[in-house]
Amino acid sequence: MREPATRPRPTREQLPAGGLELLTLLARLLRRPRRGDRRLPLLWLLRPADDGAVAALLRRFTARGTGRRVPHAVLDLAERPPTDDVATVLRELHRQLSLEAFGAPRLRFRHYPLADWLMHQTLAVDVDAADSGRASLVRRLRDWRGRRAGDDPQVGGDSGLGAALQLLLWLLRRAVPSVLFRIAVSGRVPVVGRQYRWFMRQQYLAPRQSVTFLGFAERLTAGWRDGEHPAQVEKLLLHAFLEDLRLAYRRRFWRPGDWRRTAYPVVLLDGVRPDNVGHTLVRIVDEVRNETGRNDPLLVVAVAADPPPEPAASRLLAEAEEAYEEWAEALPERRRLRRSGAWLMVLAAEDAAGVPVAAAPPALVAPDPPWWARRFLPAAVAVVLLAGVGVWAHGRWAPDCRPWPTDRVSVRLVGGECVGYSDTAGQVFNSEPGQDRLRAVQRRIFAQNRATEEVWRRSDHRRPYLTLVYLGSLTGNRTRADEESYVSEREELEGMATAQYALLKESAAADDAALLHIVVANAGRQMRHAADAVRMLEGLARDDPSVLGVVGLVDSRASTAAALRELNRVGLPVLAPTLSADRMDANSSLYLAMSAPNREQVTMVEAYARQVLRVGEAHVYWTTGEGSSLTRDLYVATLVDGLRERFGARLTRLDEWRSGRRLTQECGYSGMLFFAGRWSEFDGFLRALKECGSNPPRHLVADDSVNRYMANPGLRASAPGNLPVTYVSKASLATCAALRAAQAARDDARGSFLTWIGADDLLDPPRCREGAGPPVGERVSLAYDAAMMMVRALESLAARLRHADTGRRWEPRAVNPVGVHAEVLRQNAAGGYPGVSGLIRYAPDSGEPVAKRLALLTVAKVPDVAAAPTEVFHCGTADADPDPGCRAVR
Repeated sequence: MREPATRPRPTREQLPAGGLELLTLLARLLRRPRRGDRRLPLLWLLRPADDGAVAALLRRFTARGTGRRVPHAVLDLAERPPTDDVATVLRELHRQLSLEAFGAPRLRFRHYPLADWLMHQTLAVDVDAADSGRASLVRRLRDWRGRRAGDDPQVGGDSGLGAALQLLLWLLRRAVPSVLFRIAVSGRVPVVGRQYRWFMRQQYLAPRQSVTFLGFAERLTAGWRDGEHPAQVEKLLLHAFLEDLRLAYRRRFWRPGDWRRTAYPVVLLDGVRPDNVGHTLVRIVDEVRNETGRNDPLLVVAVAADPPPEPAASRLLAEAEEAYEEWAEALPERRRLRRSGAWLMVLAAEDAAGVPVAAAPPALVAPDPPWWARRFLPAAVAVVLLAGVGVWAHGRWAPDCRPWPTDRVSVRLVGGECVGYSDTAGQVFNSEPGQDRLRAVQRRIFAQNRATEEVWRRSDHRRPYLTLVYLGSLTGNRTRADEESYVSEREELEGMATAQYALLKESAAADDAALLHIVVANAGRQMRHAADAVRMLEGLARDDPSVLGVVGLVDSRASTAAALRELNRVGLPVLAPTLSADRMDANSSLYLAMSAPNREQVTMVEAYARQVLRVGEAHVYWTTGEGSSLTRDLYVATLVDGLRERFGARLTRLDEWRSGRRLTQECGYSGMLFFAGRWSEFDGFLRALKECGSNPPRHLVADDSVNRYMANPGLRASAPGNLPVTYVSKASLATCAALRAAQAARDDARGSFLTWIGADDLLDPPRCREGAGPPVGERVSLAYDAAMMMVRALESLAARLRHADTGRRWEPRAVNPVGVHAEVLRQNAAGGYPGVSGLIRYAPDSGEPVAKRLALLTVAKVPDVAAAPTEVFHCGTADADPDPGCRAVR
């Protein structure tokens, strides 16, 4: 903190004897310490008669300086009317100290203006008019409280915003109802009405005799005040004045502005005599300090020709520093004894010629505040905080990945991908070009969510209600603008949207028909961020009892297995439409697969090679996708292990294929060439076989992952046209042709499904329209079956819980996810679930379906996307018939 600065002037002046020592002492006293506060004396300066040098020196001392100056008030009592009393002098001091003229925010007075205003009010003193006088005082006090400028919060600046805030504050203060005003003046509510409460707790005029503040306020008004002791009234006014200074100079660590007051205010009283108001003011300051036992930040300097009546030893101005040290040392004892004049410190000026100096007396400049209390700091801190928040938010969210507090959306950026969940169109996953259909089905689901909520509200919450979470890999793939890279996820969402749509089409009176709400969740590319997504879903399941399960997970990877274990810990069942790595159910006791495991796929491929192709050997190439490996890709690992075990010595080549590797050694190969990898590499695999020209391998067979490639017209366009491809299908019973045949055979489940997927207001584009329209999609029926299996289990539980009274309101907490999973298994034990994709049955100790239908489909010309694939082989049951084993399709 810098010392008060001196600014030299070119003119030469004279200082009275001891003047320099006096100014040095004053500079020390007025400089506020960084820690704590010092006690300030009542400084009585004795000057020789008719010598105004000391007073003139002090005037120059306080008035000079620019920028930050010491708050001060100067009063020449010789020029004041002799009728002035303490109240008049305090009013003038308040006016001067309240000015915003010292390079710092003005001093705010709260208590003194109220006391002074009350003393100027006139009320009826007749006993019969007491009630009307009290009512009049309340009205005036409320009006004064609303319009007084001295207590209004000040908004700095002349900007339009500042004016608007001032107007708003004014409106709020004028609009305070009478009841709130009564609460404030009662002083019984903390924080509210602190100034009124202070009057009732201070010691002057025995305030507790009035019971309430309004009664005490009446005693201060003109007329009513005549019965009070005048000295007590003066002390109350001064005590309020000093209390306001104490509040203005308090330091709170959370208010940097409090630490900007670095200099104490000073009051200079000239022309003080023992018989005028100047001495009276000095005397009652001394008495109030003694009686209240409280310090205040006011330095009073009284310039007089006569010593004070109170006993106080005087010292010369030249001994000002020593005099102060003696006074400060004696003050505690004198205060304890409450001696008159305990706060007085008398200094006498010598009757001697002035001392010439080369420079003018110093002008006091208030020290600079601490660096952390400077005015620029809040703005700088705000900028730094905003920048930090911006950096943090930029790393956590993005324009297309942001939470919505009003909706069920919880997302954040993880590794550059938007991970989390959403049930509203405010957050749609994946903004990449070419993924319009993925975004469209999300928006369809979110729109149906709103419709579901409305239907449930209109049913008076009678219909059973459940929430299923779709968890998949909705971001992260490298893709072209004309390439749909999320076929599996899009088809699974379409299947769930179809189930939701079907339930919305139920009759409004069907109180036993459930309603489905869907939350879409993203775990990132290859389910790499499944752990983060599951943590978010855990919170959702904890807060929403209607969340009963999870559908999806898409890829059988190590991260998926970890997510299954976490979901099992949380207690959420998982229904996986396409996961087929062997023994995925070992990761969760609540896991149910909709598709046959890899070992059954291997059995079908081996049977096809032996029974239909009649080949004696096979070559197998596997891939795991970019950034993965065989240890992390459980689907490929278990498929390769199964092929190695099933084919044995007939497997003459088993190798990993990587992008750029040539396959000319397979040209004209007469055995079975099997692709056991991920669909994302199948396009490169086919391009590598293009080198074979007119001599391609005779029998190219691929796993079920390739159906994602087959559903992508943009990728198929560059494939060789002379290379037929046979691939595994998990939903051959839900092709357009199969569904039409089932509808003709009066199969209600598949017929209704065909109707839904062809509706104008569901999928885009509608499926299986007569003579046109794209195919259903491999995973649509599988996801539909998964959702409907949970729905039917909930409906069964609801029927048993409510018995015959279906009019009872549905309470989501009446069931839990584990109970619904158990009901699925109970229903399944009775003969399986008749799904659109085939009969779904589980062994008692397994979450993998038994004898679930698998098929091999053949496409003669891969680039020809208009030609439907042909089923050439299948295994497993279609409905409730016994397992026919594997057979070729005639």
